[in-house]
Parts: sequence; structure tokens; C-alpha cells
Amino acid sequence: MDLETGMRPATGQPRTSAPTPPAGGLEILNAQVFYDGCVEAVRDISMKVDGGRVVCLLGPNGSGKSTLLKAISGVLFPEKGSLVRGSIRYKGVDLGRSSPEDIVRAGVVHVPEGRRLFAALTVEENLVMGGCTLRGPARRAALERAYTLFPELTERRTQVAGYLSGGQQQMVAIARALMVQPSLLMLDEPSLGLAPKVIERIFETIALLRKEHIDILLVEQNARLALQVADYGYVLERGRVMLDGDAAALLRNSDIQEFYLGMRSSTERKSMRDVKHYKQRKRWLS
Repeated sequence: MDLETGMRPATGQPRTSAPTPPAGGLEILNAQVFYDGCVEAVRDISMKVDGGRVVCLLGPNGSGKSTLLKAISGVLFPEKGSLVRGSIRYKGVDLGRSSPEDIVRAGVVHVPEGRRLFAALTVEENLVMGGCTLRGPARRAALERAYTLFPELTERRTQVAGYLSGGQQQMVAIARALMVQPSLLMLDEPSLGLAPKVIERIFETIALLRKEHIDILLVEQNARLALQVADYGYVLERGRVMLDGDAAALLRNSDIQEFYLGMRSSTERKSMRDVKHYKQRKRWLS
């Protein structure tokens, strides 16, 4: 461990584990994902999410963040993607060999980028679809919890979801995912295209869910917000983990500040390959 940065030094070899809490949650080991059997999107990623913590994934577009979430939730097949090597396990369940339905039953729920609501259904009908396995008192309790988390939706429960604002739709998407009481919630770009006050509201909810000891895996372009709410973070580029560490340490890291927080450290523009931490991993990427 680098005492100055608080982050893992490079070893020159692919990692096989991450310095995160004890086993029991999500564990990804050397995962490799291909599309159409020829386009590599994720390469030798290893990471953990457990202990009721928030873990964020940062990285440029095309770095493999969304692909990794799809691999975990078992929905790569519509895009002809597949996990070709490595393993993805959650609380002992092999997610790489499970159907999307069984993955949800295992407690893993994915809120994809773009919300993906049933636009022709009402708010409450969308929520009921999220908790379609629930009946009677269990369904009523889940609905009550959803409206408690997002009181803004209460007066819109009979409104058609397709006519909601982007922020309201995002609230419905998260509330729908929570209907099954997941133990791992994966959020892909929850702030995308939303107004600042709505983004603040969404991240307040993420902080609240963290207090309920729900594991959260967060993909987010707003690096500052993500690192402020997260406990641990991973930076992905070209399908590999380039940097990882405690969220507070990443916030202090000069490379993160320059490339993700807009804090220029010099007048000379650098590329990602030039910064010191990425240089250390040059052999690993070859």
C-alpha cells in the first residue's frame, strides 16, 4: 500500500483480489467479456462489493463499466455478449451460470442507464411489475416503502410513466428495483441528464440505502458525487482496472482530480497514459 496515496501499488501482474471487506457479497475474479466472440469489452477484472458498502466505477465511455453490470445481472445475451473467462459470484451463487430471473432471486438488481420503464403503464403498475413475485401484505409493504423513499411519486401513482420528467422516471426506476428488497443494488448512470436538485435527491437516497446495509455498485460519470457517497472506487479504462482505492484517497489523488474533477495540475495537457499511476501499469496492460 502506498502510504502517500492510500492506494494499491502495481505488481505487474493481473490482480486476483481487491483489498475490500471479507467475502460474502459480490466477488468478481478475472472476468473477461466478449461481444460477438471477437470484441473484448472487459479484460481480467477482479473486484468485490460487500459489507453494505457503496462501491463506484469510474472511467471514460467505452471502458467496460456498463458491460460489467450487464455481466453481473446476466443480460449480456441481447447484445451477443458473454462471460468467456473468470467468475462472478454473489453470496456463493455463481451468477455467470445463472439466468437473469435467478440472479434477481439471489438478491441482485440492476437499474440500467436510461431508466427503461414501461412507458405505457402507470407509476404504480411499474412498481408492481418490479415486485411481481410479491402478493398481498408483502406487496403493500413494498409499495409503502417505495412511496416513503420517494414521496414525490405518491401523487403520481396513477400517472402514465412515459409522461413523467426524467428525474421522476429515475425515481420510479430505483423504486421499482427496490420492490424485491435486493441485497445488491446496481445503478448505471443514475444522474444522467437530470437537474442538479434531482441529482442531489437521488444521491441522498443512495446514502440512505447505504445506512440500510444494502450493497451498492454505482456507475457514475459525476466522479465527485460518486466518490463522496462511495466507500471504495475503481477506475476502468479499456476494460481493465487501472486504479482502485478508498474513495477518500481517490478524491485526493492528483490524477483523479485532473481527469475526472477538472482540477488542472499544470498548463501542459497530459493523456491518461502519461500519468504516473498509469505508467506503473504499462507492463500489465501489454
